[in-house]
Amino acid sequence: MPTTRHAALALTLALFVGATPLLAADASTPHEHRGLLKPYPKSPPPLVLSDSEQQKLMAGTPVMRQTEGEAGGRGLAVFLVNAPADVVWSTIEDFGAYPRFIPEVKKCDVYRKEGRRIDVFFALKSYGVGVDYYIRHDFDRENKVGTWTLDYDRQSDLDDSVGFWRVTPIPGDPARSRVEYSVDIKLKGWVPGFVRSILVDNGLKQATTWVKVQSERRVRP
Repeated sequence: MPTTRHAALALTLALFVGATPLLAADASTPHEHRGLLKPYPKSPPPLVLSDSEQQKLMAGTPVMRQTEGEAGGRGLAVFLVNAPADVVWSTIEDFGAYPRFIPEVKKCDVYRKEGRRIDVFFALKSYGVGVDYYIRHDFDRENKVGTWTLDYDRQSDLDDSVGFWRVTPIPGDPARSRVEYSVDIKLKGWVPGFVRSILVDNGLKQATTWVKVQSERRVRP
């Protein structure tokens, strides 16, 4: 049975859907701009952890940092995976399996793949509200990093999104990997705030779970 909080949220979203035009993602229409958030460089500097954060990480607990913005926010997570880096990358790049990995992702389709570039359509849905968006990835496994922005040649329901993955072998222990994940989002005024929670708050927690679980599953005997 749904909790009072969930029932209230469902009612709020029902009112939102009834009072708001359909969302406007459109593969045939360019986005309203060419980027509002500053994209990450092709090789973002590694995150420097404090002594306490490093101890937490080495004890097997993910390190997460979050900042909230007026129309979005930033989240960053660092965690360890008991799998080689190439296995972790294969898990991250398995976009077609994301709906099995992440409950809110209902569809995830690669619509272009050329060299390091991987363009992917994402469809999220929660409490009956859907948000669709297009992401352009630049995955450079050789340098252990993959960055992304919106695909500004297509109209997304998000106003903007940038981020990166970094996967590096643990020195002296190539069977284990350190993973860094960062995402920045900016919401449009008519996109409900729970989307921020899915992509930033819950997204951080989920990233530290599904990447670890699915990668480690692939190396089990």
